[in-house]
Amino acid sequence: MFTDQRLTEAYEKAKKVYFDDQSRIVFMSDAHRGDGSLSDEFLKSRNIFVHALNEYYENGYTFVEVGDGEEFLEYSNFEHIKNAHTDVYALIKKYFDKDRYIRIFGNHDIYLQNPRFVEKNFGINYDEFTEEYFDFLKGMEPQEAIILKHRYTSQELFVIHGHQGDAPNDQFWFFTMLSIKFFWRFFHRFGIKNPASPSKNINRRHKIEKNYSKWIVKHQRPLICGHTHRFKFPKDKSVPYFNTGCGIYPASITAIELTEGCIRLVRWKTYVNDTGLLYIKRETMRGPEPIEAFDTRKPQGVVEYLAMRKKQRTKKSREERAAFREEQMDEHETHEKTQKEELHDL
Repeated sequence: MFTDQRLTEAYEKAKKVYFDDQSRIVFMSDAHRGDGSLSDEFLKSRNIFVHALNEYYENGYTFVEVGDGEEFLEYSNFEHIKNAHTDVYALIKKYFDKDRYIRIFGNHDIYLQNPRFVEKNFGINYDEFTEEYFDFLKGMEPQEAIILKHRYTSQELFVIHGHQGDAPNDQFWFFTMLSIKFFWRFFHRFGIKNPASPSKNINRRHKIEKNYSKWIVKHQRPLICGHTHRFKFPKDKSVPYFNTGCGIYPASITAIELTEGCIRLVRWKTYVNDTGLLYIKRETMRGPEPIEAFDTRKPQGVVEYLAMRKKQRTKKSREERAAFREEQMDEHETHEKTQKEELHDL
């Protein structure tokens, strides 16, 4: 009951952001950027994160960070976080300067709901090399939630971090912060995680996901969130619950992409080739599916028809544009393999 109330309140106050079939948007969450110390969980996936952000930027995407970008409950000094991950924040600033960065706060970066904190920490930055101050993310307005609304069909996608209604991380977040900051953060150094976190507690995670599914069915709104660290792409289109996963998996990160009027779940993962070289590859895990397939306002027959028409209209060239360099990477691997075989024959 409380989850329904919190989500509904957030929905009613959410900022509307309009999109259409030409829009390109990527949703990523739960990076938990820390201060670069041993307990900073972001370190193991930072290179993947930077590479993915670079690719999305070059391909014209808007970056929606769906909460818990920073780990403020453990590291309250943002200056240390910025200095530890300068390449990440340089990229985020590029998005911001092009008006392609939307920030949603979660429970681990809940300080962002305070405009004073945002202005003090994100407004101005200091360049230690030039010894000059410069505008950083000046004017950034973090949101609790946003509503993506299609310009022509009025279809809505509700985007929120996902901690709303999860008592320890919502109304009792302050006490959770104390336990993390003065207790659990030290255990992180040895790989011991907080069992109360939904990302580690299966029962709590399922309960949260069940409550969100109930809200989706009741209010007939597709939902995109993070928080649980478990990526989700709905098999049952009548319950359109999407989860971005997280940015702190051991050798990969996940994201939700909305492009060419279709939505998909992707994974960026580190691989090693036959010569021992590491490379990062983007893989489509689920989708792409036309967003019309998840429009729960319309009768099922109409939804299926619209989704089918969208697939028919979507040309191969548009799908190729949305596929980044996957084909190029595959071709590069094939070329390398051919070269090795030719050398072997010699």
